[in-house]
Amino acid sequence: MSDLKNISKFISLILRHKPETIGITLDEHGWANVNELIEGISRTRHFNMDMLQDIVRTDEKQRYSFNEDKTLIRANQGHSIPVDVELEQKTPPAILYHGTGEKFVSSIDVQGLIPKSRLYVHLSSDAETAKKVGSRHGRPVIYTVDSGQMAADGFAFYLSVNKVWLTKEVPVRYLHKMMSMNVQ
Repeated sequence: MSDLKNISKFISLILRHKPETIGITLDEHGWANVNELIEGISRTRHFNMDMLQDIVRTDEKQRYSFNEDKTLIRANQGHSIPVDVELEQKTPPAILYHGTGEKFVSSIDVQGLIPKSRLYVHLSSDAETAKKVGSRHGRPVIYTVDSGQMAADGFAFYLSVNKVWLTKEVPVRYLHKMMSMNVQ
């Protein structure tokens, strides 16, 4: 794994879960001071603004955003710490997708989708993305989510900067298994 990829994972840990790892704090909207982030990471490895900009620009999941003058940075979603990333409530498409590993199916079939350690359940607008996500957890299982009906029933949905749909939970009645074991 490249050094930038390792640093990107470290930044994800800092900005989503444990800013104290390098002695920084996030504001109520999840923003961290860029200079403090660079300084904190630089204590244990070579790191500078050019590297940070390269990570933000090339991250395939578009995990991070700068403010306009690049003095602040935050993770776009996936936090386990309470922050308000200023998401605007949106009307979702009729169907969204959730990818998971086969090992989580029995729990999901009983509990529905819950955020566990995160603030929101993450959903995608296409099955292919859900399949990629599910593959990270073993043999993928894809659920369709009746998001249109959920919204009509009063559930709130948000669309993150990097186009991930977020909601607080998905009860079992809105879930349908689309694909499982023989997904390649």
